[in-house]
Amino acid sequence: MAVKIVIIGGGPGGYVAALRAAALGGEVTLIEKEHLGGTCLNWGCIPSKIMKHSADMLVKFSEAGKLGIRVEGDILPDMAALMERKNKILDTQRKGIASLLQARHVSVAMGRAKIKGPGCVEVALNDGTLKELEYDRLILAAGTQPLDVPAFPFDHERIVSSNDVLELAEIPKSIVIVGGGVIGCEFACIFSALGAEVTVVEAMSRLLPLPSVDEDCSKLLLKEMKKRKITVICDTVVQSSTLNGDLLSIRLAVSPFTDNKEPKKLKAEEIQAEKMAVCIGRSALSKDLGLETIGLNPTPQGWIETDERMETRIKGVYAIGDILGPQKVMLAHVASHEGIIAAENALGKESTMNYEVIPGAIFTMPEIGTVGLSEAEAIKKGLDTDCFTVNFRTLGKAQAIDELPGFAK
Repeated sequence: MAVKIVIIGGGPGGYVAALRAAALGGEVTLIEKEHLGGTCLNWGCIPSKIMKHSADMLVKFSEAGKLGIRVEGDILPDMAALMERKNKILDTQRKGIASLLQARHVSVAMGRAKIKGPGCVEVALNDGTLKELEYDRLILAAGTQPLDVPAFPFDHERIVSSNDVLELAEIPKSIVIVGGGVIGCEFACIFSALGAEVTVVEAMSRLLPLPSVDEDCSKLLLKEMKKRKITVICDTVVQSSTLNGDLLSIRLAVSPFTDNKEPKKLKAEEIQAEKMAVCIGRSALSKDLGLETIGLNPTPQGWIETDERMETRIKGVYAIGDILGPQKVMLAHVASHEGIIAAENALGKESTMNYEVIPGAIFTMPEIGTVGLSEAEAIKKGLDTDCFTVNFRTLGKAQAIDELPGFAK
């Protein structure tokens, strides 16, 4: 008898786990409540890169004159056409994933999953019917959603999530982005290039305050953002917002979270904008999974803990992807590799996950790529560390293509 594998969540962790488990001979059912591809395809990596490509093109056209190309007439963004192109690409990608799963004989159940007890998952299918699935092994890949802050909750019109930003019908004249992490910085560059007046509010002392991102990258990005007229306010948090006519009045305060021992006083305690995009984290989609029925308790924040085999403390139950939380690495390709590890262990192999050397990319302007330890992380670990830097502006290719800002370290 084939081992029955049920996977909850059809993102890059879940569907890759399904493909690997099927290849190893498992009888696999994948449950997805909305769209195959998860956050990455539908609300993250792919749609934001579609928008960034258009933003890059707009910047190139505006700077074409110095490259010996004369562009006549107005060069304007078209959000309706951009959204149409985005939706078409996403639909094509979803169909591609569905075809892969079908080719590997993976059953797909579209609906909401809830664990009924050991060995049983109930699916409220999107057609209104209920279906029970038995499993020998369970892989949890339910993912996350944008974090809703009680002090300024989403209204999805003026105060928007990172999901909402990818559905905007028009470019706002002004937008405040709360959070200078990866998502916030990417959107700041995109909307600035598309013509919006952008302000970024970051609670820490620098943009991209991630261990894997070298501080020199943060400094360079800040410099380039200022060149693009993006206002960056660090060591600062948003306290509240109120609608004042057609604009949001956004109250600021010195951040209690900053790592800056002497944060500067605020130049202004209130700023205004048409929209405020909240990009300060994700919350786990573990609350309604029925984890209590199998004795699996997530952390107080809803994250699920696993060992290096991706197995939870409940034997035969694995977890992968963003639902593991920020203590792991919340990247699509990491989730895919975790999915492979979980699937292999579910089918009797002995595989372990290694987080030491993970490549990452941040699609700002300029873009940032990282792999392995940053200088600060290496020093913190007590490693004997040497660093060498080459500035891109010294390279002939960088001069030729007019991409001067940046360095390799």
